[in-house]
Amino acid sequence: EERYRRRYVDLIMNEEAKKVALTRPRIIRAMQSYFDSLGFVEVETPMLHQKASGANARPFMTHHNALDIPMYMRIAPELHLKRLMVGGLSEKIFEINRCFRNEGIDSLHNPEFTTIELYEAYVDYNDMMTLTENMVAYVAKEVLGTTKIKYGENEIDLTPPWDRKTMIGSIKEATGVDFGEFTTAEEAETAAQKLGVELEENMNWGKIVETVFEDKVEPYIIQPVHIMDYPREISPLAKVHRRNPRLTERFESKVNGWELANAFSELTDPIDQRDRFEAQALAKAQGDEEACDIDEDFINALEYGMPPTGGMGMGIDRLVMLLTNSTTIRDVIAFPTMKNK
Repeated sequence: EERYRRRYVDLIMNEEAKKVALTRPRIIRAMQSYFDSLGFVEVETPMLHQKASGANARPFMTHHNALDIPMYMRIAPELHLKRLMVGGLSEKIFEINRCFRNEGIDSLHNPEFTTIELYEAYVDYNDMMTLTENMVAYVAKEVLGTTKIKYGENEIDLTPPWDRKTMIGSIKEATGVDFGEFTTAEEAETAAQKLGVELEENMNWGKIVETVFEDKVEPYIIQPVHIMDYPREISPLAKVHRRNPRLTERFESKVNGWELANAFSELTDPIDQRDRFEAQALAKAQGDEEACDIDEDFINALEYGMPPTGGMGMGIDRLVMLLTNSTTIRDVIAFPTMKNK
């Protein structure tokens, strides 16, 4: 703990800490180089927002004195980046951004963290899977000279293509239970309880499916895999699946039991987007502090027309952890948030 409180001493005494700190900017530069080579334009968007939207997360709140309005520290850059897609700035954009979430601290979470978020017009989530795995493999090769890395006791092979599994299919593979057969939350709740999964009150079908996945599947994933087709209820910004209206065209890239990336075929329908926002607002009114707000200006932007778009966000801190064999996010952030003594 003292290493993180007095990083200046850590850097003096610990060569490994210095090596990690110097590797981090090399990883970021390799990411920028990769997307530059594909014709992406790097942009910047605000860190102070009037609406806490773009992700399901509890925000930090502040107040702007001159304008006398409440403001939120950015939980995600998503909705501003999509506004740039509406405006036609470029068919390919990305931002390396700092986000802030007023949530718990553990080995994978710090209240302020860095992500890369990108959007490309006229592609879908299948293209985003290919882009994600190719980018990670490129960065590993550039920084480490190999796509086969050591993390803890495991050797992890980042060589594309990565495996692809549906969320419901992976649960069935692990437990024998097909949650896609259940038409109500009550049926799903009964099945989850039989599996020994602890649930919160008033969960909908999608949230139950996600909770079962996080309990029975995610911790046991070591090699990289794209988990696809998330329930609609837990994906307020993703396009409805082309073959199943209960699902969305969303995937998360998992490795070593973590979420590394989150990506969608983006929702571009303003009417559907309003319905999703209103469902989130209802959840917030019922006590869900992570539900996002209704962003009227973003809905207005979608009414002008956003092209079919694929989008992806990745936690840079977690990628640095993976490529430097670091056991906690505190090892890869120079000055992590610490509890007072």
